[in-house]
Amino acid sequence: MTGQPSDLPAEINTSTAHPARMYDYYLGGKDNYPADRRAAEQVLAAVPSAPAMARANRAFLHRAVRFLAAEARMRQFVDIGTGLPTSPNVHQIAQAVTPDARVVYIDNDPIVHVHANALLAGEATSIVLADLRQPDAILDHPTLRRRIDLTQPVALLLVAILHFLGDDEDPAGIVARLRDRLADGSYVVISHATADFDRQAAAAAARAYDQAAAPMVLRSHAEIERLFDGFELVGPGLVQVSRWRPDDQRPGTKGEVWAYGGVGRGPGRVSGEARVEAGRAGTVESSRTRCPTVGP
Repeated sequence: MTGQPSDLPAEINTSTAHPARMYDYYLGGKDNYPADRRAAEQVLAAVPSAPAMARANRAFLHRAVRFLAAEARMRQFVDIGTGLPTSPNVHQIAQAVTPDARVVYIDNDPIVHVHANALLAGEATSIVLADLRQPDAILDHPTLRRRIDLTQPVALLLVAILHFLGDDEDPAGIVARLRDRLADGSYVVISHATADFDRQAAAAAARAYDQAAAPMVLRSHAEIERLFDGFELVGPGLVQVSRWRPDDQRPGTKGEVWAYGGVGRGPGRVSGEARVEAGRAGTVESSRTRCPTVGP
């Protein structure tokens, strides 16, 4: 790693592997520690193509952000579970399309926060140390509120993060809570690991995360699709991340990437904040109508 443990705040513990730093290792980064590398090597022993899958997931993020900035005309982005900075980052992609794009990066790893603060913070970007398990704390954070106007549409990025929430933590409920706080017309981007293509190898790889700060939960296509409740999936729907609007248009191999990804569009015109207030007054329903989704 470029920085030694002594360069970091004393309260940071590097003896436990963290998914963000393991992901950095797959991508060939240097911001990882021995515990991260040991756990990542266990994943690689079960799934040697894990680095290629990580790169495919990253490429999906790039394409989704370009779509949101260029076609959906999004100007506000909230990236939860941002991980360690890897160029190009979300703000660089979005601002290449629309220079006035604003981005808030969220992660719960203090090491990620240290690096992101040094490399990503700027006039149109902010970094927040927070946990996805507390969605209201994220959206109410003063740093986010200074950067993001929640009465206007927001692009919410949940890329390779929800599979680190157990079923008992109700990931669908967390997404729904975030959805209901955002202005109508917002978008969500989700990618999520699956065992649909090789259950034995995927399960072996997932077991390596048991020693990490967050175990990995593999979910089926149907389970991941339910995370988009309240959103309408834009074409081509929920598909393997390598098949979501690929730049080269090549079909690829069906089992090449063990992760699904999609982009969902929220309906309506009333802002999420206005809906909450109106709901308290009893003038409108606070829940959304479930929108249709499109399969692979």
